[in-house]
Amino acid sequence: MPQQCWKSLCVFVSPFSLRGCTDIICCVLFMVVILGYMAVGILAWLYGDPRHVLYPRNSTGMFLLCIMLFCVGDIVSVNRSFPGLCCSDIVNGFNAKEIGVRIFEDFASSWQWIINIDFSGWLKHLISLSLALCLSVYLSLSVGIYHCWWEYDNYRNSTVSITDIGFTTNFKVYLQVKETWLAFLIIISVVEGILLLTLIFLRTRILIAIALIQESSKAVSHMMSTLFYPLVTFVLLVVCVAYWGITALYLATSGIPVYKVVALNSTQDNCGQIGGNVTCDPQVNYSWCPSARCIFIKYNNEGLLQRNLFNLQIYNVVAFLWCINFVIALGQCTLAGAFASYYWAFSKPSDIPTFPLSQAFIRTLRYHVGSLAFGALILTLIQVVRIILEYLDHKTRAAQNPCARFLMCCLKCCFWCLEKFIKFLNRNAYIMIAVYGKNFCVSAKNAFMLLMRNIVRVVVLDKVTDLLLFFGKLLVVGGVGVLAFFFFSGRIRLPGSNFRTEMLNYYWMPIIVVVVGAYLIAHGFFSVYNMCVDTLFLCFLEDLERHDGTMQKPYYMSKNLMKILNKKNKGPKNGKGKD
Repeated sequence: MPQQCWKSLCVFVSPFSLRGCTDIICCVLFMVVILGYMAVGILAWLYGDPRHVLYPRNSTGMFLLCIMLFCVGDIVSVNRSFPGLCCSDIVNGFNAKEIGVRIFEDFASSWQWIINIDFSGWLKHLISLSLALCLSVYLSLSVGIYHCWWEYDNYRNSTVSITDIGFTTNFKVYLQVKETWLAFLIIISVVEGILLLTLIFLRTRILIAIALIQESSKAVSHMMSTLFYPLVTFVLLVVCVAYWGITALYLATSGIPVYKVVALNSTQDNCGQIGGNVTCDPQVNYSWCPSARCIFIKYNNEGLLQRNLFNLQIYNVVAFLWCINFVIALGQCTLAGAFASYYWAFSKPSDIPTFPLSQAFIRTLRYHVGSLAFGALILTLIQVVRIILEYLDHKTRAAQNPCARFLMCCLKCCFWCLEKFIKFLNRNAYIMIAVYGKNFCVSAKNAFMLLMRNIVRVVVLDKVTDLLLFFGKLLVVGGVGVLAFFFFSGRIRLPGSNFRTEMLNYYWMPIIVVVVGAYLIAHGFFSVYNMCVDTLFLCFLEDLERHDGTMQKPYYMSKNLMKILNKKNKGPKNGKGKD
């Protein structure tokens, strides 16, 4: 039977099948909130003036332009505001400028090497993953056991015991008695024994976890564009944060300055009528009353906008959190759709769709904005409750008794745990949405029940993946940082390099940039890798439950996974063509 006809008998509904829009009500609500958020931003931009917090004012409310601690505007006010201003302050300011120029020169001299060191580090991630677990855990434990036994054997004939020493702050003394090394030997031996027993009794599930991680490496290698998707998420998050910050700043400075006329000498001609609540314009010259001054009084807190500034700031925070959570959900669902298309391709890589990441992104925006907004809204509400609890705790801390503090601590802990659980549930729900195209509630329920039916596999895969990713990040960032230190400090010279340490003013600055850049690149890569592992794991569990290897229901898992589980396809192709 042809492959296409054989596959058409499969009951699985692929991510490319016909699907409809999900959670439309929440989608409409999210769009309305976004439009309202834009309206708040426009109002804040029209009525706000960030110069209120960026520049100082003089006694008349006029802005002062300050350059290097020297303000231009009202000279009298400047002398009154900065009586201690002297040449040394200005010199210090120019020293800061000189340091900034030197740091910029260092970037200009070393930016090519910064990029080369950063990107040469993350290409070695997969090698680090394979070496980290064995070398860092089992080898270190074995060496630790041998060293403890050797130290214990050296002090075995010693007559000094730990009871003779008693308690002392000199901890080096405890390392000279045999009881200390015996305790270390027992503890490390128990830990390694537990790990060995875990390997023995959970070897099949550990092999499945390792096979899924290897399969994830293949999926990422076939979809290299997924490694750059975190840049899209990062840009969207920066836009959200910038919009929130600018809107909050403009809202906080939306009051209009109020000026009133004050006559310093009301006995002069034509000055008697000045006073009371007469407002004025500071740009107007009162030539008919030389002693009149237009003095700044306050910022106007009247009017509809000013009376609702607090409510608008709350709206700004809630909308910001919802947008942030939605952007993260969009990234997770998009990556899940791309990696799911890899798993459900029967013959890899020939059956993998063209531009899987772009297709998953468009499919997510077209059909599942409402579902992503629903999950993001649930998480946002929990985060708002946590913010309120932190605010109440901060305001009432001085008046709290031990019972109230304990209750507040319990509430904060409970909602922290709830937020972690919702993030875990949302992540797996987005994977099911990407695969089946169902609404959020159905997807969350199916994902949760699927994971509960395979709880041991979930725990093993989660711990193995976390361990690999942790050591991978540690080795990549640490290795790149050490390489950058030796290179920029002049201790080593790379082949073909014309870089000299004398070209830098502060060699530590490019080292910091390299380490931070390596961490960001490693974090972005491993977030994609982790999402790939989670997606393939859920697809693997679905594959096991829905298929039995017959011609009507063939397995889509790799040959390695089928070999571990002693399964195979019984159809005419018998699993051929699969990786």
